[in-house]
Amino acid sequence: MSDLLGRLRGRGWRMTSQRRVVAEVLDGDHVHLTADEVHAAAARLLPEISRATVYNTLGELVTLGEVMEVTSEGRAKRYDPNAHRPHQHLVCSVCGTIRDVHPVGDPLSALPADQRFGFAVSEAEVTYRGLCPGCAAKA
Repeated sequence: MSDLLGRLRGRGWRMTSQRRVVAEVLDGDHVHLTADEVHAAAARLLPEISRATVYNTLGELVTLGEVMEVTSEGRAKRYDPNAHRPHQHLVCSVCGTIRDVHPVGDPLSALPADQRFGFAVSEAEVTYRGLCPGCAAKA
């Protein structure tokens, strides 16, 4: 699990029923939902939750560094609760499904010194693209 709820409780984040539901929807591994998907799932648990509340809560979670925004060319932003675990993403080029992956090795070491152009590189963001099993079966 992403342990998002535990992290938020540990920070003393004011846990209203609306915030709790948004955090519950996001909590878990391989969770990369759009804001609309978060709203739809939250509304099943708390029908009176508004879209604005979901958007505001997501924005606050991103600002707190508890959730990451993941963007993929031409697609809606997705929200990843695994903000405190180093990982990369595997993205389906057709349907946009995103999975967290944990390749062995340090991606920073993959960039040779002569290709750093004097940059003091502090992080690397790697995205693997391909076809998920469902889209590959249709191809």
